[in-house]
Amino acid sequence: MFRLIQTLAVLTALGLTAGCSSAADVDEASVAGVPSKKAGSEFWVDPESPAARQGRLWQRQGRSQDAELLQRIAGQPAALWPAGEIDPTPLVRRATGAAAEAGRTVLLTAYNIPHRDCGQHSAGGAADAAAYRQWIGRFADAIGDAEALVVLEPDAVAHIVDGCTPRELHAEREALLGEAIIRLKAQPNVAVYLDAGNPAWIKDPWALVDPLKRAGIAAADGFALNVSNFQTDEDTTEYGKKLSQGLGGKHFVIDTSRNGNGPLPGVWCNPPGRALGTRPTTRTGDPVVDAYLWIKRPGESDGTCAGGPDAGRWWPEYALGLARNSE
Repeated sequence: MFRLIQTLAVLTALGLTAGCSSAADVDEASVAGVPSKKAGSEFWVDPESPAARQGRLWQRQGRSQDAELLQRIAGQPAALWPAGEIDPTPLVRRATGAAAEAGRTVLLTAYNIPHRDCGQHSAGGAADAAAYRQWIGRFADAIGDAEALVVLEPDAVAHIVDGCTPRELHAEREALLGEAIIRLKAQPNVAVYLDAGNPAWIKDPWALVDPLKRAGIAAADGFALNVSNFQTDEDTTEYGKKLSQGLGGKHFVIDTSRNGNGPLPGVWCNPPGRALGTRPTTRTGDPVVDAYLWIKRPGESDGTCAGGPDAGRWWPEYALGLARNSE
């Protein structure tokens, strides 16, 4: 994956990429200099995703129009989030094996840091530092030599900055993140992007610079923004470029899974009226933005708010709304 990203960055800098219409309308395999079907030239689409299974069920039930709408989600690659409370090996191996067979790159999110989400909707995480090291080691081992892009620990650094994570836990968390980056990068074909929140959360991007450095960002491929949020591509890119300046020019990826209509002011948990955003692609038209990705799986709940199920649970009617609003 990182080889493709570097190639695209060079092509963009030299002005050799095709004319920019909409990044969402261009398959990255069609970019000059990137052979189609080359391993890593496209992201893997999970044929057994909740959206795919729901679409098949609705088709059998005669909800053909809804099933067709849901294909807007099921037909796109989205990151897998292996559960922290169990061994990630089976899920990661299944995904990387299928992706490798298809000649594509798998998207993964590692989300199991101790004291995760400060006891909020996505509370949990590894029991302690030793448990986390074991879990991330298994995660990395399961990837093997497959091509993968891993988004590392959404919210972990931003919760250090906003004070939600107690100060006495900061040093351990930063150390664990740095170790995780190194462990994942020991696999030959893995790109790692450490999460850095979103522009509506930590207003001043410079506040993230030192914590990201302490968390080992130098060894990562870059950072991730807007995970599970709704900020626009434009606002997130502007924010990311400021943060990049403080990090020696580090590149970043943007979660565009649900930002098609931007944010709903004052509502971050299952806001109504949202829409799917730019489809996943490495063709961003910006040399510092490595990819638009669907990191949050569209249709999975943010938590028990607005009538939603537990965080991470599939919510078919919300998914249908995202798809319908994307017309």
